[in-house]
Amino acid sequence: MELGKQFSDKALEDFKLIDRAVEGKDQHAFAELMKRYKNPVYHMILKMVRNVDDAEDLTIEAFAKAFKNLHKFKKDFTFSTWLFRIATNNTIDFIRKKRLDTMSLNTSFKDDNGEAVTIDVQDRNLNPQEEAIKAQKIELVQMFVTKLPAKYQRLVRLRYFDELSYDEIAKELEAPLGTVKAQLHRARELMYDLVKGKKEHI
Repeated sequence: MELGKQFSDKALEDFKLIDRAVEGKDQHAFAELMKRYKNPVYHMILKMVRNVDDAEDLTIEAFAKAFKNLHKFKKDFTFSTWLFRIATNNTIDFIRKKRLDTMSLNTSFKDDNGEAVTIDVQDRNLNPQEEAIKAQKIELVQMFVTKLPAKYQRLVRLRYFDELSYDEIAKELEAPLGTVKAQLHRARELMYDLVKGKKEHI
C-alpha cells in the first residue's frame, strides 16, 4: 500500500521533513517539526503534570529524545503519534519518580487480595534508562547553553545539569523565586529560537 493512501497530507509532509533532518541534519527541518508540534505537546503534558514549569522542561526533553532517535523512526505510524508517545512515556516516568521521591516510607498499601504491601527504599543511583535520559537532556542543553547570555547560562546549568529545583536555584543564587522562574522561562525561549535557527548567536 502506498504511503499516500495511508496518511494525511500533513503526515506525508512530516515524513519528508524527517528524511531531510536525518539525511542532511537539516536544522530547518528540525525547526519545522518543532514548530508544528511544540504547542500540542506542551498542552498535553501540562494536562498531565498541571505545572507550567515542569511542562516546559518536559516539552524540551520530549523533543530532545525524539530528535536524538529520529533515525529510528519508522513510517508505520505518523510522526505525531510517535512523538506524543515519547512525550507521554517521559512524562509518566517523571510523575512516577516525583511521587516516589515524596512518598512516606510509613505509608501502607494493600493489594487486591487485601495483603499488606511493603515499600522498598528507592535506590538513589540512576538506572541505565535514567542515565540515558539524563545524558540526552544534558547533550541537548550543551548544544545551546554556550550561546546563551551569561546571566542565563548558570541558571540553565543549575536546572538541567545539576537538576536543582526552582526553590534550590533561588537559594543558590540568592534571588527571588519569581525571578528565577521568569529567567528560566526566557532561557528556554532562547533555546527554542536557537533550535529553530532564528538566531545563530544571541
